[in-house]
Amino acid sequence: MDTPRQLALDLAANLRARALYQGRTRVGDAPPAPVSRRVEPTVAGARFPIPLTGSEGGQSSAKGLYSSLSWEALEEKAQACRDCGLCETRTQVVFGEGARDADLMFVGEAPGRDEDEQGRPFVGRSGKLLTQMIEAMGLSREQVFIANVLKCRPPANRDPAADEVKQCRPYLLRQIEVITPKIICTLGRHALRTLTDYEGPIGKVRGRPMEFAGTTVIPTFHPAYLLRNPSAKRDAWEDLKTVLRMLGRPVPRVSTKRP
Repeated sequence: MDTPRQLALDLAANLRARALYQGRTRVGDAPPAPVSRRVEPTVAGARFPIPLTGSEGGQSSAKGLYSSLSWEALEEKAQACRDCGLCETRTQVVFGEGARDADLMFVGEAPGRDEDEQGRPFVGRSGKLLTQMIEAMGLSREQVFIANVLKCRPPANRDPAADEVKQCRPYLLRQIEVITPKIICTLGRHALRTLTDYEGPIGKVRGRPMEFAGTTVIPTFHPAYLLRNPSAKRDAWEDLKTVLRMLGRPVPRVSTKRP
């Protein structure tokens, strides 16, 4: 059973994280440490308490099936992968791109038509918006790493199937293990669920620091959602500001009309 002192320390840590989430932490303040214990959720839809220090069910470790593979061997295996039915409909495998030692990693859902044709992540309309979001942060695509949960496009851009995620997840885990980013910014509900098992509305937890395998996770909306709902760009920018503060980087002044 937790002691009164431990409970007080945990409460203080959670209050610091909440203050950051609500935008009350100043740019110059030191970012709060990830919360040191799981807390009961205040949002509906979680299968279990929101995983602020990683989740259960085998999701808390980044080590997986391909943990022994080098980056080159991992990419070669992904390019030749035939572990699910998507290999029959894909044009190209979209492995991911960016800096292999990036402090910030973006994880989306799956390649779309443009990505499938070019073999690069986020190059269509959603990709153009993501690039604008990254540049608004004072960064470039070359300074971050961009990947998806699935490396192949689902037909008609449908949602990823459970078996497809199961087969493809080890590639993402190994990428995270090699890159060791300080922050993973998940784009949309599928990426968040893949790393944390959270199944509730992303709007309830966006911008809230979580943790996966020792790495801080900041969820935000997928750029495709922002294209359909431009009013949500303001919230997405607040989430990106949280990312910058936790990385110890300055927050650029941009119009609230931009992501």
